[in-house]
Amino acid sequence: MLKFERFTLANGLRVLVHKDVTTPMVAVNVLYDVGARDEEKERTGFAHLFEHLMFGGSVNIPEYDEPLQMAGGENNAYTTNDITNYYIQLPIQNMETAFWLESDRMLSLAFSEKSLDVQRKVVCEEFKEHYINKPYGDAWEHLRELAYTVHPYQWMTIGKELKHIEEAQLSDVKAFFQKHYTPQNAVLCVAGNVRTEDVKALAEKWFGPIPAGEKYVRQIAEEPTQTAARSKTVMADVPLDALYKAWHIAPRLSPAYYAADLITEVMGSGFASRLYQRLVKERQLFSNISCYHTGSLDAGLLIVEGKIVEGKSIEEANEAVEREMQLLTEQGVTDEELQKAKNKIEAMIAFEDMTLLSRANNIAFYELLGDAEMINQEWDRYQAVTAQFLQETAAICLRPENCNTLFYKKKSA
Repeated sequence: MLKFERFTLANGLRVLVHKDVTTPMVAVNVLYDVGARDEEKERTGFAHLFEHLMFGGSVNIPEYDEPLQMAGGENNAYTTNDITNYYIQLPIQNMETAFWLESDRMLSLAFSEKSLDVQRKVVCEEFKEHYINKPYGDAWEHLRELAYTVHPYQWMTIGKELKHIEEAQLSDVKAFFQKHYTPQNAVLCVAGNVRTEDVKALAEKWFGPIPAGEKYVRQIAEEPTQTAARSKTVMADVPLDALYKAWHIAPRLSPAYYAADLITEVMGSGFASRLYQRLVKERQLFSNISCYHTGSLDAGLLIVEGKIVEGKSIEEANEAVEREMQLLTEQGVTDEELQKAKNKIEAMIAFEDMTLLSRANNIAFYELLGDAEMINQEWDRYQAVTAQFLQETAAICLRPENCNTLFYKKKSA
């Protein structure tokens, strides 16, 4: 049971405080309710670009990293299709440094053509390295476009096209910042051997004066129910054929989400999973295979992906995967399989809560979902999934007409 206290500033910033007396460090996590799903179709990649811009200096602090390093701290950030998260860990006696740094970049970034140009180039190089020049690098681009017809999950976090980042203008960037990086669109979590009254005093001092900004109301088109299977074949210069299959699953807060997560554990998480045992070890169709889901807040995807053994047919491998998924919907799981999957999830939750940074991140995340208290109910939601409910979820999710298949084939010599 993770304990915390919370308060909200007048400008709408939600603040959570988690006390841990065992550590000399403090974790300061700022989570913004903005991700790639909040971008316009013709201007994608902005949320991720901001992850970089936020380290390029703010209105009163030209260098972000230098004062933090002097205070003995470290920091990082990440962006997804749903959220953008910034986190700092530093000795508790220097906690105010984190408040000073984070509040100043929330107040206003030091927008300049030079800073934008530098970070634009960094992101463009990242795009080329990981998504254009890397084998299988564009697989997710094809898969997202195949699976989503209207929802902005149809593009990757880094952006839909390289030119969207290359052509980003300072005025566009400023508008995006003012729309999303406001106190009422953020959650601050402080974890460590701290007193709530001290955190409150620092939050009021550093974040309190920041204007609330306009309330952002998310209006995203809901992805319609898929009524026919879709497939696409891509020819590329890769060493082995690869198969990617994606089925739509329920949104993050649905009970069916937890059932889908357990399905991925049974089917394709580790060497003991069904797909690995039957299609890698026994039939030797795949050199490796995995089953996972995107963890998205809106309706996400359950994925099976694997590399095909040289000389084996990708079509045969695809039929074998579909057969295994069909068996799951027809026969369900054994009590032993379900318990094993639950045990792995329980261990994962416990392991996640071991580090201070992870706790600060997770508490902020559940508050953004609707209520930080949900962090203490997560395991109960997995426990509530019965073998019957898992089978019912599989039958809905793994319908053939809900499936998107990407055949990623190597070019013939």
